[in-house]
Amino acid sequence: MGEYLSHLGRDLKIKSSLTVKDFMRYHPELLTAEDSIRSAVEIMVNNSIDAVPIVDEAGDLQGLVTKTMVLREILNDTDLQQPIGQIMISPIRSIDPEEDVSKLITINVGNLPVLEKQKVVGMVTLSDTIRAYFSSLIALHAELNAVINSTHNGILTVNEAGEISLINKAAEWILGLKQEDVVGKKISEVMPQSKLPEILASGQGRLGQKVVYHKKGFISNMTPVMGHKQIIGAVEVFQDISELEMISEELNYTKEIKEELSAIIDSSFDGFHITDDHGKTLRINKAFERITSIPVSDLMGKTIAELVDEGVYCQDVLKLVLEEREPVTISQESKPGNTVVITANPVFDEQGNLFRIVINVRDISELNDLRQQLEQARTLSHHYQEELNRYNLADQFVIRSKESRDLADLCVRLGQVDATVLIKGESGVGKEFAAQLIHSNSNRRDKPMIKVNCAAIPESLFESELFGYEPGAFTGASKEGKPGFFEAAHGGTLLLDEIGEMPLNTQAKLLRAIQDKVITRVGGTKPIKVDVRLIAATNRNLQEMVQNKEFRRDLYFRLNVIPVTVPPLRDRKVEIPFLVDHFVKKFNAKYGFKKRIDERQIKALMNYDWPGNVRELENLIERVLVTSPGNVIRQINLHDLDSTDYEAINYEHFIGFKLQAAVEQLEKYLIQNSLVTLGTTRKAAQELGVSQPTIVRKAAKYNIPLKNKK
Repeated sequence: MGEYLSHLGRDLKIKSSLTVKDFMRYHPELLTAEDSIRSAVEIMVNNSIDAVPIVDEAGDLQGLVTKTMVLREILNDTDLQQPIGQIMISPIRSIDPEEDVSKLITINVGNLPVLEKQKVVGMVTLSDTIRAYFSSLIALHAELNAVINSTHNGILTVNEAGEISLINKAAEWILGLKQEDVVGKKISEVMPQSKLPEILASGQGRLGQKVVYHKKGFISNMTPVMGHKQIIGAVEVFQDISELEMISEELNYTKEIKEELSAIIDSSFDGFHITDDHGKTLRINKAFERITSIPVSDLMGKTIAELVDEGVYCQDVLKLVLEEREPVTISQESKPGNTVVITANPVFDEQGNLFRIVINVRDISELNDLRQQLEQARTLSHHYQEELNRYNLADQFVIRSKESRDLADLCVRLGQVDATVLIKGESGVGKEFAAQLIHSNSNRRDKPMIKVNCAAIPESLFESELFGYEPGAFTGASKEGKPGFFEAAHGGTLLLDEIGEMPLNTQAKLLRAIQDKVITRVGGTKPIKVDVRLIAATNRNLQEMVQNKEFRRDLYFRLNVIPVTVPPLRDRKVEIPFLVDHFVKKFNAKYGFKKRIDERQIKALMNYDWPGNVRELENLIERVLVTSPGNVIRQINLHDLDSTDYEAINYEHFIGFKLQAAVEQLEKYLIQNSLVTLGTTRKAAQELGVSQPTIVRKAAKYNIPLKNKK
């Protein structure tokens, strides 16, 4: 390539592929058969050539005369004036000017005429051919070296002895080696980790093997080199995949970002409508479908102008955006009675050309409804607070959730009637407060409310405690006798807490007292009329107890006139911060403290399942206030709770659920727990072993708020 060989007064450019025309002698000296031998001698001497073609009058090749033939005739004292045709060689071989030098080298003829259309156009000699052939080999070698050294992949070859025979520039850089230092050396000495000796030994290639050189990853392909039906070497080609891995990571990250953005858009309460610069619909979220009552399938691919014709929009916001080149807001009627505010935001590229239009649709009718509901809730809360303050219950009852508001409203209304009430709920949930609220809103509020814990009364004393006893009724009885709880509650309310613990024999007498409103003291015979509003409470399933014959059926129906269920704390966790604040104030006043609990600990408390309900929370707050040093409590160890471990799941809560519903509940719990404790979607995804977009999407599904999406 760039190197030249001189031949017969002209330059021969070295190429990897040579043909006869690249090195032949053009316009050779020609003779006819009638020309003398002397003429041939003169031409050969004057032109330093070894042969002259003989042609006829038409220029067609007739034969060939060589220097050897002429010298033989001179030695034989042949008359040189004789015609050359007498000694010429005929017929002779010739060659085409387009023939490759590799074919010519196999002919092994000293002088060959070159024919084109049967006319002599040149001559080639064996020495010319050899020089041209070797020049092509040199050029081919240089070309192959250039190709091998220009490739981005590393190439390393060894011979049959396991000696390095070639290493290209990429391999030098990748392996940190130099050609002059390693060529001819054993591969096992230079690179002990190389598998090429194994390839030589087995004759089996290894493709797609991942290797690491200098802390970078490569894909290695190793194959044996065959020659004459035997292995003469081996070659390894290794491709740098670090860039591919980086690109793959970037693609995965881009995919995650796309999924996250999609999840964010779909989780938005406002409708989103995204179009291209021509107003053609590209993306619509679920909220848009909800607000407009139009299926997404009916909107995709349509332009804003088409949607105007169909009544989705009252104006062509694309035209408005193009005119203003800034956000445009309009108001219109969407569904019957629904008013929406539409804001079209133009998105421009770096050249200032309109690229996208993002349309935000907000149903302000829903906002107005929410505002009205909020005002109603505030009014009810104010009403309940007044009622609680009126009856000195504000320090015992916290109303901040819908569940508590519904319960309080029911209790207030039940206070206006005198029916028997059965309050149900888990232990510690606040059943006593509900009973107190009923009593405080009744006409009996100025009369006593007697609270009886049935679980705390020995079975042998049940009857005497409820109905009283006469003097000397039993051994150890007071000489004066004693009125029972019914008499004490006369005119007021009697709360029988934990009614499920009452013995069966006492249940029968209780039933008679409820029905007849008459009691008889133990040891007495005189009936005593009582005017009592009865409220029963239990944390047990009385229906199951009736089926198991552990509770009287007739008493159950008498008590279950108006059932009231107090929801557990885990179903009204929104109240936990307020309850914590209430209990902190209560115990600060009791013990003379000025302590408070850090907000981060409040989040941890809201994540706990609270099997012990409000009572468990109250006990915990009192304990941490008393035992924690300093005025700011920054750590609450939930693992020390007697009821259950912080991370434990209340499996009984899932009894009665379908499998899918139970799985969703558990999934929601785990995601919510991770987000609260870890703070970010990325950390939560890492802990749970899923992608960040999955966390965002699931959070949207379960209406879990995301304060920090990073």
